Amino acid sequence: MGKFALTLVIIGALNWLLIGLFQWDLVTAIFGGEVHRASSGFSRIVYAIVGLCGLYCLKYLFSDETKKAR
Repeated sequence: MGKFALTLVIIGALNWLLIGLFQWDLVTAIFGGEVHRASSGFSRIVYAIVGLCGLYCLKYLFSDETKKAR
């Protein structure tokens, strides 16, 4: 269950990265709706930072559980 939740968090963060960098919403593009968002410069910076954190969390998704126990 933990890996599933982490996967969804990473997907959400990567979506925010796309919104921050390109003002394009991948989830909305897949499921329908307006894919372009108008955002302030500051909010786009915050979205991009959240997305970069999602990229960083990819290492936790692929880490071996037994390594954490040591």
